[in-house]
Amino acid sequence: MDSFIGIRFKKETAKRFQTFSRTYFKSHTEAMVTMLDFFFYNEISPKEKLGPTGRTIEAKLLKRINAVIAIMRDVEKTQTKPTVAMIQSLFETEEPTKKPLIVEKKYAEEKKEVRFREIESARFTTKGRAKR
Repeated sequence: MDSFIGIRFKKETAKRFQTFSRTYFKSHTEAMVTMLDFFFYNEISPKEKLGPTGRTIEAKLLKRINAVIAIMRDVEKTQTKPTVAMIQSLFETEEPTKKPLIVEKKYAEEKKEVRFREIESARFTTKGRAKR
């Protein structure tokens, strides 16, 4: 079995390490070895920043997604809908209104009044000449 060595930490730091170690590891030694291996393997210093956190990346992504949605809505409103309306109007065919003929049967039946009547008058003779 490996022997232990005492390292002096401030009380506050030791408590934080113990809480962290108990949460994620079986022993304090395993926690320390894993942390040291992490920094050595990734060739980073514990003092340097790793970059944006998950929350900041998520916030930036949400902003970009909202911007893309706004652009798509604008394109739809200004380009897609008017274009679709124009294309639909081109392909729509209206039934031509059927214009009635000059003399149509229904009008002839409605007007039963005769326009010209034969007048038997004394003016005309049997030969077709008028008497004077």
